[in-house]
Amino acid sequence: MSRYHLRRTDRELTDPGALDDILRRGSYVTVGLVQDGAPYVVSLSYGFDGARRALYFHLATEGRKLDAITADPRVCATVVIDGGYRTGECKHDYESVVIEGRMVIVDDPVERRHGMRVLVGRLEPDVTPLWERHGLQGDEPYARMRIARLDIEAITGKAGS
Repeated sequence: MSRYHLRRTDRELTDPGALDDILRRGSYVTVGLVQDGAPYVVSLSYGFDGARRALYFHLATEGRKLDAITADPRVCATVVIDGGYRTGECKHDYESVVIEGRMVIVDDPVERRHGMRVLVGRLEPDVTPLWERHGLQGDEPYARMRIARLDIEAITGKAGS
């Protein structure tokens, strides 16, 4: 992937911890996909696995996202933390990252379970009651799920006010 330089280097975030922090705090990620030469952009709930350098997503078992990922797994995605506009100052507080990587459909049931735990764990302080209520302790429910993993190959960040 060719790299562009950041025009406003005074706003560039280079600390890996700061980039990971944005991924941990973000509400959703907007993912750009391409299928048959046509762009498709979709915003998704996600879970960040810092150790693996990956984002996890839950997908339907069929549909446009799955078809696009299968056709071309290369993606570009962004997460934005919107701090809001500062009235009277003509400034907007924000932090953002742009991710380049590959989307993988997870076939392994153990990793599917892990992906769901990462995804739900970012929203629920304790996933155990949810797992028990929805019968997610065994392998069977994961066999019916589609989980995707975005392997981060490059990440850039920016912040401003």
